[in-house]
Amino acid sequence: MAKERTTARKNDEGGGAGPARRASDRGRYGRLNRELTLAAALELVDREGLSALSMRRLGAELGVEAMALYRYAAGKDALLDGLVEALYLELEERLAAETSAAAEAPSWRSELHRIARATYEVCLAHPQVVPLLTTRMLAVPLARRPLAVLKDHERVLVLLRASGLDDAATAAAFRAFTAWLLGYISVELRPMVDNPDEPEPAFRLGLHRMPPQELPELRETTPALAERGGPEDLAIGLDALLDRFVDTAGS
Repeated sequence: MAKERTTARKNDEGGGAGPARRASDRGRYGRLNRELTLAAALELVDREGLSALSMRRLGAELGVEAMALYRYAAGKDALLDGLVEALYLELEERLAAETSAAAEAPSWRSELHRIARATYEVCLAHPQVVPLLTTRMLAVPLARRPLAVLKDHERVLVLLRASGLDDAATAAAFRAFTAWLLGYISVELRPMVDNPDEPEPAFRLGLHRMPPQELPELRETTPALAERGGPEDLAIGLDALLDRFVDTAGS
C-alpha cells in the first residue's frame, strides 16, 4: 500500500471496538488506525511471508501491545482479510491516479484491460498476498468482503454491462474475467527455478529431476514456461475471452 495514504490518514478513526480498549494504540508511528495497521501488516508479509504474520509480531512492528490491534482487526482471520483489503485499496488508488491523468473517456474494453493490467502489477508487487485472493474469498461471503473488493466487482460489472450483455451474460463474463485474471496471475507467480545459483539452465530449472521417459513434453517446454507471459499475454487472453462473450451476445 502506498506510504502516502498511510501517513495522510494517521488521524482517521478505523475499525470497530475490540476486546482490548485499555491497551494503548499509540506506537512508534503515532496513534494507530485501521489503514496504518493494515499497511504495516502488508509490509511485514511482503518482507517475510504470511507465516511471519501474527498479532504479536505485528504489534512489535508498530510498537504497541498486540491487544491494541484488536480494535482494528478482530483476530488473525480478520487480519488476513485486511491484507486483501489493503491490496485492493492500492489497486483503487492506482486506477484513480490513471483516470485523473486520462485525456478522454476510454471504451469499456480498454477499461477492462486497464483494470486487468493494474491488478497484475499490484499483485506482482505483493506476491505473498496473492494466495489470499483465493483462500479468503472462499471463506468470506460476497456481502462480507471488504468494500474495496466489492468496488472492484462493481467496476467490472458496470463495464461488462456497457458492452451490451444481458444479466446472465454479464454474470458469466464476470466469472470468466475473474477466473482468467486471478488464474493467470497465480500461474505467473508459481516458482519455476529449482536452484537459482546454478548457472546451467537445465540444472537451474531442475530438469534432471523429471523422468525423461514419462515427462518428455514437460521437460522440453519448461524453459519456455519459466519465462513470464507478462501483461502482453494477459491482454491476449482477455481479448479472446471478451470476444467470445460479445460475439455470442450479438449473434
